[in-house]
Amino acid sequence: MAVTIFMNGSIYTGDPQYPLVQSVAVRDGKVIDVGDHDAIQLQWGRSDTEIIDLQGKTVTPGLIDSHLHLSGVASNFLYLDLTDVTSKDELLQKIRVHAEKTPAGKWVIGRGWNENLFPDRQIPTIEELDRIAPHCPLFLTRICSHVFLANSKAFEVSQYHPDMAIPSGGTIVQDPRTKKPTGLILESAADIVQRHIPEPSYEEHKQALKQAVTLALKHGLTTVHTEDLNYLGGLHQTYTLYNELIHEEQLGLRCNLLIYYTYVEELIERGMYTGFGNDQLRIGAVKLFADGALGGRTALLSEPYADDPGHYGNEIHDRATLYNIVRQVRHHNMPVAVHAIGDQALENVLDVLDRFPQVQFRDRIIHAPILRPDLIDRLKKGKYIVDIQPRFVASDFPWVIDRLGDRRAQHSYIWKKMIDSGIMCAGGSDAPVEPIQPLLGIHAAVTRQSPHASSQVWNETERLSVPEAIRLFTVGGAYATNEEHVKGTLSVGKWADMTVYSKNIFAIHPDELLTTNVDMTIVGGKIQYTRE
Repeated sequence: MAVTIFMNGSIYTGDPQYPLVQSVAVRDGKVIDVGDHDAIQLQWGRSDTEIIDLQGKTVTPGLIDSHLHLSGVASNFLYLDLTDVTSKDELLQKIRVHAEKTPAGKWVIGRGWNENLFPDRQIPTIEELDRIAPHCPLFLTRICSHVFLANSKAFEVSQYHPDMAIPSGGTIVQDPRTKKPTGLILESAADIVQRHIPEPSYEEHKQALKQAVTLALKHGLTTVHTEDLNYLGGLHQTYTLYNELIHEEQLGLRCNLLIYYTYVEELIERGMYTGFGNDQLRIGAVKLFADGALGGRTALLSEPYADDPGHYGNEIHDRATLYNIVRQVRHHNMPVAVHAIGDQALENVLDVLDRFPQVQFRDRIIHAPILRPDLIDRLKKGKYIVDIQPRFVASDFPWVIDRLGDRRAQHSYIWKKMIDSGIMCAGGSDAPVEPIQPLLGIHAAVTRQSPHASSQVWNETERLSVPEAIRLFTVGGAYATNEEHVKGTLSVGKWADMTVYSKNIFAIHPDELLTTNVDMTIVGGKIQYTRE
């Protein structure tokens, strides 16, 4: 196959042997040489060699998002997007306008609301939701995807009654006086309502997911690790959707599919397992939850919430159940990827994982924002990959201090300390919880500031350098799936996955990351996105 030379760039390879080069030679999708342009041209230039001029632009190894939900990103193309709403009145008005166009009995679905952006932080009551949408069931997912709002029509359609059995780890919040629902639903209790919401058609899922994949490429991502089975109709349909988009339509994005634990036996029956697939589409670790999220006070803490004394959060699975789930996964020699936000949830997970030998693929801890010193030592000794989301620091502060108090807040989102301690971290967005743009996550890791409140720095000693932040989204993501030998750096023999920027992200002021564009996304030596 002919050689392609990407020339005339400032190419940061991530490889310490050749950290900065001008040109990369590619054949069969892989890097065959790196160096200055004259040497590469002399070695590989032929009449059939394709030359792509990078025009002096900055290039890094292709960016990897180690934890997101493409199905959730896709849902913003299907449903009412509430992520930009900044007050309760605005939220209610946006829902009202949509509901007025909705026929009686048809569901109004929305996601992305966040009361921490509201001046008064007040969540709509069920009476307010009933007034704006009396004729149709209403279901609204919070930005964290762990807290939900429903109106009376939704509870009616769902045949809810106070004596109904609630799924483990979930809560239908009730008025203490009347025992009637307040409209607020926590964690797994949402299944009571969600099971009654009509599923989008296969084609609707496919077109929305296609838009999400295209958006990922637009923002410079070459690989994503995504968990979608509960949102795209189960294992068979989810894999079929990705297979058609990635292999048949050749959209180019590399996808690693996390498997929700309830689908493990079906996965094995289909002859699949962690590592099954190819370099474009592969089965990943087995996903499960240990707790919820800080926003809705469902993350499991070892001490009570500072703003809700006596409340410790929600335990999705007790230790015995956690043990049995991991035992089932280990029976098939597969790794787990466990959502753990509260420090007690993380301790519970580590207590269980310590009882099992490691397998070929690395176990992953997702989020882990609250770290006591003893937990840092345990993470390091266990050689776990920790999937962190740097953009959380921009979204969660300062309200997270209300949840945790000053002392615990100082032990939270401490990525510099984790990296310096030798813990391998991978960078992600948790999109659609945070925007899918990795440059926003890199900015948050480097500045520890919100783009909207740049004067306030949260725990400045935990700032990362730009190279450290880039490493999270390149090398870290490769290690998370045991693919460090084929991606993460632009080294000879690895895939020629590259992200090209409109500015030199290593030389500009960090705030300029917010106005930096991705000019080109290259996967396996093929240009999959070019900014017009």
